Amino acid sequence: QVQLVESGGGLVQAGGSLRLSCVASGNIFSMYTMSWYRQAPGNERELVATITSGGVTNYADSVKGRFTISRVNVAKTVYLQMNNLKPEDTAVYYCYARVVGTYYWGQGTQVTVPS
Repeated sequence: QVQLVESGGGLVQAGGSLRLSCVASGNIFSMYTMSWYRQAPGNERELVATITSGGVTNYADSVKGRFTISRVNVAKTVYLQMNNLKPEDTAVYYCYARVVGTYYWGQGTQVTVPS
């Protein structure tokens, strides 16, 4: 069983920045594909960014050029640096880990960008 614990959410004005962190348990973090998803009220959960075990990244079009996903394997941590935040980025952000056909979700952290 893998546990994922997110932190770093909060309220920030438009144009501001936040960095989300997700710390994972387990001994094979380096093998996980890690992702960040988000879900706004009334909307489906959507993929924001992914980083593979080899460090290959992918982003939703809506966040390209503003968000950066990264990982530090020795710390079992994945980050989401969010710059130039917009009101439409308001959502609960979830950490997601996938390995060998199994997946895990974190509990989520709220990000609010007032309009």
